[in-house]
Amino acid sequence: MRLALHAEWTKMRTVASPLWLLLGTVAATMALGAGATSVVDCTPSGCGGDTTKLSLMGVYLGQALVAILAVLIISGEYGTGMIRTTLTAVPRRATVFAAKAVTLAGVVAVGGTAAVLGSVLAGRLILPDLGDRALSLSDGPTLRAVFGTVLYLILIGLLSLGVATAVRDSATSIGLVLGLLYIIPIVSQTISDPHWQQRLEKMTPMSAGLAIQATTDLDRLPISPWAGLGVTAGWAAAALLAGGLLLRRRDA
Repeated sequence: MRLALHAEWTKMRTVASPLWLLLGTVAATMALGAGATSVVDCTPSGCGGDTTKLSLMGVYLGQALVAILAVLIISGEYGTGMIRTTLTAVPRRATVFAAKAVTLAGVVAVGGTAAVLGSVLAGRLILPDLGDRALSLSDGPTLRAVFGTVLYLILIGLLSLGVATAVRDSATSIGLVLGLLYIIPIVSQTISDPHWQQRLEKMTPMSAGLAIQATTDLDRLPISPWAGLGVTAGWAAAALLAGGLLLRRRDA
């Protein structure tokens, strides 16, 4: 496992695209979050709404770059044929897959932490100081939102890795993951039955998972924050299981 981890880390740090995608994740997340926060109309009594969730809105865009990074880690090797070299060097395919997942999780954790903390810091600098604890890591709900958002980005990366391992093709994998993240929530908004609309929001990885960002009006959420993140974790686990099984059973 140690050799496999070293190999995967070497691949990732010697190719330019992972670094640029990570930097893009940080920049896009912070820029969109800062833009959303800058239009908040604050009064002496407060800014109203959930300012923590608003400052973290950039994750809606940043997660797409995380997904692309995760897909390219495995599908890029299939595209170039390098996967055969990888499996020759480390014949145990489960070890290769686990090493890719661990390396990806570590890299996304670093980039995601920078993006999320940068977004919260930008929000604190943009919003007026009203003497409350909003956007402070000493505030329990805000800390939970920050920590949970980083976990969410890691789970999106693992979900994308599992899909890409099963599909093998970069374009198809990216299309499937982005469709799952963005198109299904849009479709759910077109459903007239509120019961089914809420059910879909509880089941989709993005709508459910990003409930972790909410710090106010939790009783109005379709699903509680940690339960929502659990739904995203379930999607990631299912994708990794499917990808791992197919990797073991199919020819390279």
